[in-house]
Parts: sequence; C-alpha cells; structure tokens
Amino acid sequence: MGNKLYFVTDAHLGAGRDSRERERELCALLDAMKQDAAMVVLLGDMFDFWFSYRHVVPRGYIRLLGKLAELADAGVELHYFVGNHDMWMFDYLEREMCITMHEEPAVLEFGGRRFLMGHGDGLGHLDRRYDLLRLMFRNKMNQWLFSCLPEWMTFGIALRWIDSSKQKHRREDLCYKGEEGEGIVRYCKERMAQEDIDFCVFGHRHTPLQVTLSTRCHGHEVQYVNVGDWFTHRSYACFDGSRLELIDATSYADSGSADLSKSEN
Repeated sequence: MGNKLYFVTDAHLGAGRDSRERERELCALLDAMKQDAAMVVLLGDMFDFWFSYRHVVPRGYIRLLGKLAELADAGVELHYFVGNHDMWMFDYLEREMCITMHEEPAVLEFGGRRFLMGHGDGLGHLDRRYDLLRLMFRNKMNQWLFSCLPEWMTFGIALRWIDSSKQKHRREDLCYKGEEGEGIVRYCKERMAQEDIDFCVFGHRHTPLQVTLSTRCHGHEVQYVNVGDWFTHRSYACFDGSRLELIDATSYADSGSADLSKSEN
C-alpha cells in the first residue's frame, strides 16, 4: 500500500479532438500513481458530460473506467467530487467501483493533515445567476424529468448547452483574480473560520495555482491549490505526507511523484 495522496481534475473527456489521447495519458498517470498512492481524489469534470441512467452507461471512457476499477481493486482509496459538467453521475461509480462520491466540498484527513477539497463551481456566491441555475440542475424532480427523455435527446440538449456556455467564456476569466475576486478562496476563508484546515484543494478554474492564503487558520498558514486541469495543462497535485506539490505532467518532473515515463501504458 502506498503513502501518497493525489489530485486530478477537469479532464473533460469527450470534448475536443484529442479526447482519446487525453484519456490514454490520464490512464498512464493513474497507472503510475498505483505504485505509491494510498488515496486518489478526482475533483470533478473528468467527463465533459455524464448522465447516469439506471440501465444505460454513456458510450466511451472504457479505458478510464477500467483503470479506476483496477486502482480500486488494488486497494487505493478513491474519491470523486462531482463538477458542473458531471453532477448527474449519481451512484454509478460508487456501486461499480466503490468510489466515494461527493456532491459538495468536504474535509478529508490524510497523514494527520486536514484537506478542504471539492470541484469549486458556485462557491463564494459571486454569481447569483449561476447559483440559481445550479439549484435547478441539482433538483431531484428536474433530474427525474430529464431522465425520462430518450438518451439521444438528453445528450443532444446537454452538449448543445455546454457548447454555447463555452463560447461565452473569455481567456481573462481564467486569470487569478486575487483572494477577494476568487469565489473558491472566499469560500475557503469562510470554512477556515469554522474549523481547522491545513490545505484547500480545488479544480474548476482551469488555472494551476499554489498560494499561501493571507488569512491564518488557528494560528497556522493555509495553502490554496487549484490543480488546474487535465484538459490543457496536464497538471495534477501530490501530497507526500509533508509537502503538497503542484506538478506539470508534461515535464515529467523527477519529484518522486507519479511519472508517466515509468508507466507501462
């Protein structure tokens, strides 16, 4: 059994022409993690869209699903925080692979440290319009009504919505806006005032970032890490028991963390 904690986020499999290649690279990373991982946390939006039907599994992603099952069978503890693209996963991964699913941010303990983690969408209440939209999408009745539609219609509507949403995003939206301008950071500070936290780790922003927050928690410093994404940056994070490191997988940094060059895949 390994002794490291890994974080990966925002692969958006199914989007872009290189989706299959991204999936292969992600599987290679997970295969390398298996050598020394005690826990792997997926911080959401690993799929560009997912909707779990009772008897139907979305087409594709066989390599990733198989690799996750392999890690689970090897005794690696797996957690999945749903994002704004895959919030309708429900209990499929939990039933099939014993992956612990989280719909909201949570504090998990590892190596004597407390990690506040989650996907990151809708936090800090900076966008009231999105807050309402998120409530609508997560409403159980709306989810049931959506599930009554044929699969081809469900995915057609969702993918058109996602495409139109992406076109509205601007490059400057991805830039770090400072502690008061970042909804995730504001949320972290609210939680830090309520409980002891050592690290805050999130995704969603597609911006690899590691900073020490200006606010101390119970007298000690707190690091905020945005893992970035596997969509464009190929970034991930590793905690080795004492240090949390943000890693660029494309550089194959010799840090003692998961190294794609050592994978058999």
